[in-house]
Amino acid sequence: MSALDRKLLRDLYRLWAQGLAVALVMACGVMTIIIAVGAYRSLLVTRDAYYERYSFAHVFAEANRAPIALGQSIAAIGGVAAFEMRISRTILLDLDNVREPATGRVVSIPDRRASRVNRLVIRSGTLPQPDRPEEVAVNEDFAMAHGFRVGDEFSAILNGRKERLRITGTVLSPEFIYSFGPGDIVPDPRRFAILYMTRHVLAPLFDRDGAFNDVAVRLLPGANEAAVIATVDRLLRPYGGTSAYGRKDQPSHAFLDAELTELSAMARIIPPIFLIVSAFLINIVLSRLIALEREQIGLLKALGYFSHTIAWHYAKLVIAISAVGIAIGSVAGTWLGQGLTRLYGNFFSFPFLIFQSSLDLYVLAAGISLAAALIGAMKAIMSVLALEPAIAMQPPPPSRYRHHFMEQFGLLRIFSRLTVMAIRHLVHRPLRAAATSFGIALAVALLITALFATDSVNFMIDTIYFRSDRQHASLTFAEERPPSVMSTVGHLPGILMAEPYRSLPVVLRHGSFSRRLAITGKQAGATLSRVLDENFEPVILPKHGLAISERVATIFGLARGQTVTVEVLSGRRAVVDVRISAVIRNYLGLAVFMDLDALRRLAGEGPRIGGAHLAIDTRAVDRLYSAVKNTPTIASISLQTLSREKFRETIQRNIAIMMTLYLTLAVIIAFGVIYNSARIQLSERARELASLRVLGFTRGEVSQVLLVEMAIIVLFAQPLGWGLGAGFAMLFARGFESDLFQLPIVLEAHTFAKASLVILTAAVISAFIVRRRVNRLDLIRVLKTRD
Repeated sequence: MSALDRKLLRDLYRLWAQGLAVALVMACGVMTIIIAVGAYRSLLVTRDAYYERYSFAHVFAEANRAPIALGQSIAAIGGVAAFEMRISRTILLDLDNVREPATGRVVSIPDRRASRVNRLVIRSGTLPQPDRPEEVAVNEDFAMAHGFRVGDEFSAILNGRKERLRITGTVLSPEFIYSFGPGDIVPDPRRFAILYMTRHVLAPLFDRDGAFNDVAVRLLPGANEAAVIATVDRLLRPYGGTSAYGRKDQPSHAFLDAELTELSAMARIIPPIFLIVSAFLINIVLSRLIALEREQIGLLKALGYFSHTIAWHYAKLVIAISAVGIAIGSVAGTWLGQGLTRLYGNFFSFPFLIFQSSLDLYVLAAGISLAAALIGAMKAIMSVLALEPAIAMQPPPPSRYRHHFMEQFGLLRIFSRLTVMAIRHLVHRPLRAAATSFGIALAVALLITALFATDSVNFMIDTIYFRSDRQHASLTFAEERPPSVMSTVGHLPGILMAEPYRSLPVVLRHGSFSRRLAITGKQAGATLSRVLDENFEPVILPKHGLAISERVATIFGLARGQTVTVEVLSGRRAVVDVRISAVIRNYLGLAVFMDLDALRRLAGEGPRIGGAHLAIDTRAVDRLYSAVKNTPTIASISLQTLSREKFRETIQRNIAIMMTLYLTLAVIIAFGVIYNSARIQLSERARELASLRVLGFTRGEVSQVLLVEMAIIVLFAQPLGWGLGAGFAMLFARGFESDLFQLPIVLEAHTFAKASLVILTAAVISAFIVRRRVNRLDLIRVLKTRD
C-alpha cells in the first residue's frame, strides 16, 4: 500500500462522521432512483408480459345488439389477429354480508373453448360450464374481500330476475387490472365484482341469442390501429355502435398508464435534489480538507509527487465516500422497492409482479451519483493542481475582516461581542453561507412537496363530494329511459330529492386534436350534482353550448367563446359545431357538461335520461336498498359516502407511505448539511474558540459563536425553502397530471410551519452534537502554532 493510500485510510477514519453524513445524503439519491426507476420498470415489464401472455385486446367496441354473423366481417379486417364477440352488462348484486346493493360487471366467456382475447388467469377452481346456469367465476379481489371460496353462493339480479349463483373459480384478467364500479374513483372490491358466465347462459337472459353487444379485438404487430377502429365503427354503426376505442382509452389500462406517469415524474423530480446537495457537501468537505492540508500538499509536490497523483488521491477520497453512499442506497432502495412492489401488488390485480432489480439499474444509479459527487469535488481538486509547492508550504494568509454596512450604521450594537463575531464571520464568507442555507432550504422544500399532497387531496375531496357532487347516491338505469321514470324514482322509499342526468358518448374535434369523451347532461338549476367554475361557484348550464373542464381546454387549446366539433356516437350520429360557453373546475377525468335539454337537441332524439342523483332520508336507507335490489330497470347504484371514504382511505394510505419516506429523506438532508457546515466551522475556528476559553469565556459562551451562526443560516433558509417547496409542489402536481386525475395545488400555512418545525428540530439535534464537540476541545493541541 502506497503512502498516499495509507493517508487516505487515515483521512477516512478521521472524517468518518462527516463522510457518513455525505454518504447518507447520496444514499437517498441512489435509493430514490432505484425505487422510482425500478418500480416503473416493474410495472411496465409486468404489464407488457401480462398483456402478451394473456392476449389483451388492442381495440374495444360496444353496440346494442349486433349479429354474430358480423364476426366474418371483423375477421376480414386487415391487421386483426383475433377477436371475441361478448355479452357484457352492468348488474346489481345482493350479497348476504353487505347491507347496500353491490354492483357487478358480467362478461360472457366461450362455451367450450378458451377465449382468444383477454384470456383469464384461473387462480382457484374452474371456469363455469354452459349446461350449469347457476355457475359463475369471479375476480379474485372480490372473492378475497368477502372471504368467498369455491362453492359459495350469492344472489345477482340478471335482467330483472334474481338468480342464485355458485362460485366455481376465482380469476384475473388483463382487462381488469384496475377495476372500479360506477361512481367510484378507486377500486372497492367489497362493492364491485367482475363476473364470468358462459354465453349459453347469458344470451337468453339478456335477449342476445345469436347476437353480441361487446367486442374485443387483438391486432397483429404493426397493424394500423386507427384504420381498424374506423372499420369496426362502420360495421357496428347500424347496430347502435358507440365508437370503438384503443387501449389508451380503456379504463384499466388508462389508470395503469397514469401510475407509470407518476413514477416517471418521481424519478425526474426527487433524485436531482439529493444529488445537488451531496455534490455541495462533497465540495465544502473537500475544499476544507485541502485548505487544512496545504502544507502537506506542498511537501508532497516538493518530494516529487505529480500534481495529478495528489489530485487522484483526493478523488479517491470522494469515490470512497460515494461508494458507501451507493452501497447504503442500493440496499435500502432494493428493500423499499420490494415493499413498493408489494403495495402495487395489492392495488393492481396482477397475477405476478417482480421488482426489476437488474444490474444496469444499479450501474445507472451509481454512475449518476458518482458523477454528481466528482463534479462537486472538481473545483477543490483543481485547486490542488494549481497549488505551487513554495506557496503551499507557507501558512495561509490570515483572513482580512472589513467593516460592513451593519457595523457602519451601528446595527450590531444591540448584540453581544460573541454574537457580532458570528455575524462578521457569516458576512466574511457570504457564498459559503448562502450555499449552506440553500442546502437546508432544499430539505424544507422536499418536506413541503410531501406535505402539500395531504392538503391537496383534502381540498379535492371537499370540492368533489361536498361542493360539486353532493348527492347521497346515484342510480344508473339498465337502458336510457323517458323522463317520466323520475316519478317512479321519486316514489322509492326515503327519496327526498331526485335529479336526472344523461351521459352521451361523443368525439370532440378541434384542429388536429380529437378525443372520445362523454357529455354529461344535467337539468337546469340542479342542486345535488353541480358544475363549478374556476372560482368554485355553481355554474348554471346555458341552453346552448358546452361547459368544459380546464384539462379539456388545455388539451384542445380551447377558450370560452370558441367552437368545437362534436360527433355524436349514438342515434343519428350528428356532427355539430358547438360553442364553448364556460371553462369549469374539475379534478377527475376529462369533463364536458351540457344542459339536459340542449343535450337532447344535440343527440337528435326524444327526451331520454340515463340515471338519477338522489338525496336520501338516512332513516329509510334499508327500505331503499331493498327496493333498488328489486327494481329491474336499475343497473347500478353508487353511494357517495362509501365512495368518498374508500377514496380517502386509499389516497391517505399512499400519502402516509410517501410522507414517511420524504420526512426521513428531508431530515437526512438537513442533518447532513447542518452537521457538515458546523464541523467545518469548528475545524476552521478551533484556535479562535480555544483562545476564548483561555480568556475565561465559558463553554456555553464559546459555543454561542458557532450556534448563532448555525441559527442564522437555518432561519434564512426557511423562506427560501418555502419558495422552493411551492415550486417543487407545482412541478410535482404537473408531473402527476393525467387525463384521469389532476391534483390541485393547495399550500396551507400549516404545511410550511410543519416543514420548518421538522428542519428546526434536526438543526437543534445537530447543534447539540456540535456543542459536545466544542466542550471537548483540546486547548493545548489547538493553540499550538507553526513556526
